[in-house]
Amino acid sequence: MKKKLTIFIILLTLIFSSSVFAAPLTHTVQPGDSMWKIAVKYQIGVSEIIDANPQIKNPNLIYPGQKLNVPNIDDAKTLENEVIRLVNVERANRGLELLKSNWQLSRVARYKSVDMRDKNYFSHTSPTYGSPFKMMEDFGLRFSTAGENIAMGQKTAKEVMNAWMNSPGHRSNILSPSFSEIGVGVAKDKYGRFYWTQMFMRATK
Repeated sequence: MKKKLTIFIILLTLIFSSSVFAAPLTHTVQPGDSMWKIAVKYQIGVSEIIDANPQIKNPNLIYPGQKLNVPNIDDAKTLENEVIRLVNVERANRGLELLKSNWQLSRVARYKSVDMRDKNYFSHTSPTYGSPFKMMEDFGLRFSTAGENIAMGQKTAKEVMNAWMNSPGHRSNILSPSFSEIGVGVAKDKYGRFYWTQMFMRATK
């Protein structure tokens, strides 16, 4: 199976920035809940919860006792978190700052992997979202430095990490002292081929 890797690095100094889904979960709305609070609880986007609940006519009006479907991405998260763990093993071995896992950045990375799968391309520039830089900003992430690694065809977290670490450019992103946060997204096509995206950033205050 053909495997590919590519890298994208963005540095900006600011003056003033089907995935692998399992059966859905059911959330019973509690007093004080909002769509955003539920999204944070399950580390998934509000839009994904809204899309999974067409019976909710006004997402701003939910009531205790209502049952909401929550997309279950635990299988994808297991793969993504293993990549993040392996990144921090590599950084720890070199005395570098460990990267903080950012679930919102992982969500963006997952969208990128799904987009590559569904639109049948392999590139840092998405026909849907544009550059990784623009995509992160459009999803509300603010940063002083950002970067992206992508890969296609590797079947496991270890395999894709080995491929990235054996590529000087990708390894440079993984070991860069410029980044403090990481998100990883994975998607699988109908042939069982995986699309991987790593996104890195250092958030602005």
